[in-house]
Amino acid sequence: MKLEGINKAYSDFGKYVVQQGRTNLSKKKSPNNYTGNLYNSLKYQVSDESARIVLTFFMDNYGMFQDAGVFGAKPSLINSKNKKGKQKGKKVDSVFLKPMGDYSRFSYKSKMPPMKPLMDWAKFKKIRFRDKSSGRFKKGNYKAIAYYLQKSIYAQGIKPTLWFTTPFKRGFVRFLEDIESGFLDDIMQTLKQK
Repeated sequence: MKLEGINKAYSDFGKYVVQQGRTNLSKKKSPNNYTGNLYNSLKYQVSDESARIVLTFFMDNYGMFQDAGVFGAKPSLINSKNKKGKQKGKKVDSVFLKPMGDYSRFSYKSKMPPMKPLMDWAKFKKIRFRDKSSGRFKKGNYKAIAYYLQKSIYAQGIKPTLWFTTPFKRGFVRFLEDIESGFLDDIMQTLKQK
């Protein structure tokens, strides 16, 4: 059975989600997208697998954490006289989280985020420590800045952006009728041939 109608509908849906997801990444200025790697890694593929059409989306692994967010291990680790830590992870309905009565969530427990990408990001953004009283740059290299960022992200988590989930849900609503009619057209074509 040829599934040309549903194949086209899935392709249109995939193109829409990729285009809108990339637009969201450009707007959100995601810290993990400063190189453009996440933007460039977002792709889709429609494949015919034993009389069924499968739509698959591809992206770098950290894209799902950027989308759904991550719960921090313990926001109070950031508490000081000038700053109070707060939980950035939130309960969200992301396509990357499986409903189990409540939504499961990504969270830091014992493993911290990797230091190298944080160090590279700090270098790219030219982030430096400053002395509040004098306004001058403090001593400290990018490794020290990355350690501070790593500790902060581990404790407080990552705020969800829904950069992928939002276009996926909108696209599903927008293309549902096309998917249904494409499937019906394919069935009718097969019946006519027989």
